[in-house]
Amino acid sequence: MHVAPPAEIFGVDGIIVLVVVVLVLFGSTQIPKLARSLGSAQKEFKKGLDEGASADDNGVQSAAAIPAPAPVPTPPPAPAPQPVVTPVAPPPQPTGDGSAGSQS
Repeated sequence: MHVAPPAEIFGVDGIIVLVVVVLVLFGSTQIPKLARSLGSAQKEFKKGLDEGASADDNGVQSAAAIPAPAPVPTPPPAPAPQPVVTPVAPPPQPTGDGSAGSQS
């Protein structure tokens, strides 16, 4: 079985063709402007990354410097309701004759 080598996307010929296509599309006067705008965009992007990293560092430090708010006092707990106790009549006392309190 014969396996062909992988095709190169950009060989020397591909780069030459790419440069010619870019020159035709943008023109020779627009390419320096395009390169300048790409350079300034890259500079702004790096500047934004640096500012974001420094803001994160400052945010951590400033958050540590801010005192915690005073705790809100909580009211004392309400007393637990007392259970209602109903008096229960005592069982009848046995009499000496063996009858359980029944009168005849």
